[in-house]
Amino acid sequence: MINKIVKSAAEAVNGIHDGATVMIGGFGEAGSPIELIHALIDYGAKDLTVVSNNTGSGHVGLAALIENKQVAKTICSFPRTANSKVFPELYHAGEIELELVPQGTLAERIRAGGAGIPAFYTPASLNTPLAEGKESRVIKNQEYVLEYAIKADFALVKAETGDRYGNLLYHATARNFGPIMCTASKVAIVQVKKIVEPGQIDPETVVTPGIFVQKVIEINNPVDESQLVEEEMSYP
Repeated sequence: MINKIVKSAAEAVNGIHDGATVMIGGFGEAGSPIELIHALIDYGAKDLTVVSNNTGSGHVGLAALIENKQVAKTICSFPRTANSKVFPELYHAGEIELELVPQGTLAERIRAGGAGIPAFYTPASLNTPLAEGKESRVIKNQEYVLEYAIKADFALVKAETGDRYGNLLYHATARNFGPIMCTASKVAIVQVKKIVEPGQIDPETVVTPGIFVQKVIEINNPVDESQLVEEEMSYP
């Protein structure tokens, strides 16, 4: 019997090894798997390459993972936001590496990784520092920059509803990078607010099919990242 449900966040992140590439879903706090990230901090894996939209806020979640010196490199679109304090300091001190990627390009590089497309051309970074050293090609009188797909060893994703097969539904914009990160990783680890019985999710509405998910953990009352930041909380 297929059953991808695990009993705790600690069990969910067990096996994430040093040096792994980890995709972390979320757009700001929307879809950010805080409980899984905190479990990863407790687990202690280090020298990670993290692929995400940003570098976290305050001193919780992804920012806390970075502050705990477990991340060697981040691949993201927004390394500095209104509440990002940790990453800028470490970056300027030369303690963490950054690969800056336009947001649409980042999403497509991840999608391509899950779809088996090794690379693609895009005009997004043309004539900017982000295109330096990259191959380009003129197609129908338009120059494009070659970008390579991104794959990961693991993905940490937050969804709304799941079942023991790993089928997932998301809530509104919390969907963001989650579906493509599940397809582009070897092991997709997902926290959901509610686990339902097989068959309770209409197959026509499934966003992420269970074939792309390896572990599911139910967290009924996930923490609110913005509230933690407002209260100046930190982890651990």
